[in-house]
Amino acid sequence: MRTVEGEEVARGIMNEVTIIGAGLAGAEAAWQLARRGVEVRLFEMRPKKMTPAHKTGLFAELVCSNSLRANGLENAVGLLKEEMRRLDSLVMAVADSVSVPAGGALAVDRDLFAQEITNRVTVLPGVTVCREELTILPEQGVVIVATGPLTSESLAEHIRQLTGEETLAFFDAAAPIVTVESVDMDKVYWASRYDKGGADYLNCPMDEDRYREFREALLAAEVHEDHLGLDEGEATKGKVFEACMPLEVMAARGYETMAFGPLKPVGLRDPRCGRTPFAVVQLRKENAAGSLLNLVGFQTHLRWGEQERVFRMIPGLERAEFVRYGVMHRNTFLNAPRVLDGDFGLRGDPRVFFAGQITGVEGYVESAASGLMAGINAWRRVQGCSTLVFPETTALGGLARHLAGSPTGDFQPMNINFGLLPPLGERVRGKKEKNSRLARRALNALEDFCSGALEDFCSAGCQEVLRIEGCLSGDDLATIQPISDG
Repeated sequence: MRTVEGEEVARGIMNEVTIIGAGLAGAEAAWQLARRGVEVRLFEMRPKKMTPAHKTGLFAELVCSNSLRANGLENAVGLLKEEMRRLDSLVMAVADSVSVPAGGALAVDRDLFAQEITNRVTVLPGVTVCREELTILPEQGVVIVATGPLTSESLAEHIRQLTGEETLAFFDAAAPIVTVESVDMDKVYWASRYDKGGADYLNCPMDEDRYREFREALLAAEVHEDHLGLDEGEATKGKVFEACMPLEVMAARGYETMAFGPLKPVGLRDPRCGRTPFAVVQLRKENAAGSLLNLVGFQTHLRWGEQERVFRMIPGLERAEFVRYGVMHRNTFLNAPRVLDGDFGLRGDPRVFFAGQITGVEGYVESAASGLMAGINAWRRVQGCSTLVFPETTALGGLARHLAGSPTGDFQPMNINFGLLPPLGERVRGKKEKNSRLARRALNALEDFCSGALEDFCSAGCQEVLRIEGCLSGDDLATIQPISDG
């Protein structure tokens, strides 16, 4: 495949963007580009070739819940929605227009939602919809790949060759994540096995009585109905699924199976008493700030309420705040920290961007948000501008930086949460008040970003600047970091 050099793109030679996939991310990216006068070729293989989950050929079809989750600014996804509204998001405008009563959440009529998204995109000047499957990326022009977790096998193979053999995973086995501030530090200790490297793991020690009680609760807990859709024999064929074994399945294999697996205590002597526990649950930092912790090896089929009940039996996690629950389902996503920059561009090929769940974001709103950011940066690429990373204090920027800069070697998809944003730098009493201050800071930073950053980092000949109405004012401004074209 021919790779276009950054300087060639920067001269504005490429004036058309190809988008592959018309889901939430692809439709949002098309909207952001076409509204700025860029010609768009939007490829969608449905309805000619359907996926196992989709039922129609409509854009942005919601295949699971009809809920876009919480709407209030004290919730991270509510903040993300508000940031997107202020950036003229198509997905948010349509969702607001076809919403249905759902308490504090934003839920939509899924049929009206998909139909309206389809209508608004297809009538945009400069948008050409191509109802066919692409099995390789176009060799010329700027491209946004937004094919989602159900990317066709042929295109997935092409992407794997483009990015590297180990950059795609086909089973998503995500363990729960908790906030570090919700852990009772008097009951846990930092250490690495055999003291190798730094003390990078937070260890929750169990004596045998607690281990037995935990295993019994785990085995008795209610699980989700199987939704992996595995072919017969696939659960035992190949190392991928075996490595993603649900914790409750492991517990059922034998009394000490977990203690010889993810709860293995060897090399983890408790420095407070000098003894090695019967079992140890390890928590690993999930983000660079160290504000989030991953329960290592705790992929599970348990229902979310059961995860809270059972996993809070772990010493130190009695009051744990869960920002993501453990899930297991078939998925396709990039190892984003290895292959993507914070502008959603592919490292080594400045004309290729990725958006949506294939990047490793999780959730409807997050997918659309990534499409918004990729669309804006693809527009800037076409115009010869440096691409931009949104301020890290915004929900948009926090999401992008998690993808590009996660320190974990086994990167997994994640929803937006306040743990992805830098802390306030001051102690605030009450979770709601803390989150409200984080939201105010984010909207202030977004206002400054929109009113100056795009123009400041735009090269000659690129004059259009986003004009955002109604942003809050404030002094807490973010430092904007452009991504070079080279």
